[in-house]
Amino acid sequence: MSQKIIRFAPLILLIALMGAAFHFNLHEYVSLEKIQAQKESFLNYVEKQPVLAPLIFMGLYTAAVALSLPIATFLTLLGGFLFGLVQGTLFVVTAATIGASIIFIIAKTSLGNSLRERAGSFYKKIEGNMKENAVGYLLFMRLVPIFPFVLVNIAPALFNVPLRTFAWTTFVGIIPGSAAFVYFGKQLGEIDKVSDLVSIEMLIAFGILGVFALIPTLYKQIKSGKNNK
Repeated sequence: MSQKIIRFAPLILLIALMGAAFHFNLHEYVSLEKIQAQKESFLNYVEKQPVLAPLIFMGLYTAAVALSLPIATFLTLLGGFLFGLVQGTLFVVTAATIGASIIFIIAKTSLGNSLRERAGSFYKKIEGNMKENAVGYLLFMRLVPIFPFVLVNIAPALFNVPLRTFAWTTFVGIIPGSAAFVYFGKQLGEIDKVSDLVSIEMLIAFGILGVFALIPTLYKQIKSGKNNK
């Protein structure tokens, strides 16, 4: 009983924090309009606190991702405005990876372990395939912006993907999308709606990147299928 309590305690705490965050509408304190209204104040703070400001920014970004608050896009734009393309992308990608890894670890140690204890042969087969081809699958899901970010944080955890694999594929896979929005953040004052930044051409480009990331996995699957005949 005590082991179950220890196992599920981080998950319960995370859910409680998420519930509290949404109950008090913390995500409403971060919007495009509010960021634009305070952008000069943010810039002045960054100039006065060149070390502390990035740490605070990354801490807020990590918390937003870990609690699945719908403000990551706004924070990414702010990161580009405050820190520029290179540093802004680095701060955003690092913080997002840390936040995603927190969810992954909690899901893996609680839900993943419980699922594996009750799993049958079908689960074992999926788990084996997922672990063997984790890099291709994870890069594809990160590069193609049709999969909910939080879902991609949880799904690999349920199939026992190693943390190291999850972390580096997350870091690499979100670089293109993050860099695009960080770049747009340089024109923060001229943005009316976030939806205006997303174009069909951008989605197609990310889709192509995702397909290229999946090619080695598809090749391996096809080759394995032929060998089993």
